[in-house]
Amino acid sequence: QVQLVESGGGAVQAGGSLRLSCVLSGRFFSDYTMGWFRQAPGKERELVAAISRGASTTRHADSEKGRFTISRDNAKSTVYLRMNSLHPADTAAYYCAADRSLVPPATEASYDYWGPGTHVSPSS
Repeated sequence: QVQLVESGGGAVQAGGSLRLSCVLSGRFFSDYTMGWFRQAPGKERELVAAISRGASTTRHADSEKGRFTISRDNAKSTVYLRMNSLHPADTAAYYCAADRSLVPPATEASYDYWGPGTHVSPSS
């Protein structure tokens, strides 16, 4: 059974950076496309970024392009989300998700496995 555990969230000053990590266990990491989603209070969960199995294809939400970067290390079974220039509007619970698709899906419903989430809260 696939298990995902996120880490790296927390409080940060506006303009600062964080790097989120998500480790997959229970299955072969390279078999999975990985995604990062976030859910702000009172809002729906939305895609932040996704990356294909071999990292040849990435997808980033338009609103975060240039600030957020997804990457993966298959040897460590870990996907990362580097977030720069954080501002209060980025406050949310951030979730990683896994799917066996070849092309990174953009929709929440396409992902089969989810981590419990890590909270990010930039403050001004």
